[in-house]
Amino acid sequence: MTQKSIPVKQPLLDWLRRNVAKLVVAPTFALMIFFVYGFIAWTGYISLTKSKMLPTYSFEGFYQYIRLWKMTPWNVAMENLLIFGSLFILISIVLGCLLAIALDQRVRAEGFLRTIYLYPMAISFIITGTAWKWILNPGLGIQNTVRSWGWESFSFDWLINSEMAIYTLVIAAVWQSSGFVMALFLAALRGVDSEIIKAAYLDGASLSRIYLVIILPTLRPVFLSCFFILTHLAVKSFDLVVALTGGGPGYSTILPANFMYEMTFRRNQIGLGGASAIMMLATVMAIVIPYLYSELRERKHD
Repeated sequence: MTQKSIPVKQPLLDWLRRNVAKLVVAPTFALMIFFVYGFIAWTGYISLTKSKMLPTYSFEGFYQYIRLWKMTPWNVAMENLLIFGSLFILISIVLGCLLAIALDQRVRAEGFLRTIYLYPMAISFIITGTAWKWILNPGLGIQNTVRSWGWESFSFDWLINSEMAIYTLVIAAVWQSSGFVMALFLAALRGVDSEIIKAAYLDGASLSRIYLVIILPTLRPVFLSCFFILTHLAVKSFDLVVALTGGGPGYSTILPANFMYEMTFRRNQIGLGGASAIMMLATVMAIVIPYLYSELRERKHD
C-alpha cells in the first residue's frame, strides 16, 4: 500500500518562500536579544538594588549610583577615561590620516609599509601591553638602554610615575590602532576622483591645499567612523591596562572597565559593578544617539 502524501496548501508554501530568510535568522536574532539586550536590562535592574556577592531583587532606587560617584577610584577612572580617550582618539586619527596621505603618494614598497602599519592591529591588547611594559620599564627598556650609551642623567620613568603613567596607555593604544585608521583613510583616498585632483593642479593649487580644502572635507564619513570606533575601544579598554600598568601606580591608571571588574568579581559588589557598567553604557550612548539622530534627520530632509 502506498502512503498518501499530506497535501500542503499553496498559501502556506508561498508564505514560507517569502519568509524563509527571516526564519533562518530568527533563532540567532532571538538569542542576541536575550543574551545582549536581556542582560543589559538585567544589569540595569541589579544596579538599582543592594546586591553584593549574590543578586537580590529588592528595589533600592539610585543608592548604588550615589555611592558610586562618591568613590574616589571611580572619579579617578572617569578622569583617566577623559584624558586617555581624548588623546587616543585625536592622535590616532591625526597620525592615521597623515600615514594614509603619505602612502597615497604612490611611494615605493607601499605594500610592505602598509603591512607594517597594520600589523599591530592584528595582535591583542594583552600582547601590546606586555611588549610596551618591557619597552617602558626603567630597568629594562628605553631608560636603561639610553643610560647604557653614556647618558646617565636620562630619565623616562612614566610607567612608575603616577602623574605620567596614564600617558603610557595612550602611547600603546595609538601604536596599535593608528594603522587601522590609516587603512580606512587610505581606502577612502583611493576612491577620490583623480580628475578633481588634476583640475586643482591645473588651477595652481599646492598639494597641501588640495588635501586640506578639497579632499579631506569629503572624508567626513570616514572621520566619523574612526571617531566612533576609537571611542568604543577607549570606553571598553580593560586588557591593555591590566597588561601594561595593572591600574597603578596605586589606582592612578584605572579605567571604568577595570573599576567595574574589580567591584563585581573581586570585591563581590555586583550592584555597584552594575551601576558602573550602566554609566559606561550611558557614556557611549551620549555620543552615539546624537550622531544617529543627526544622520536620520539628514536622510529625512534628503
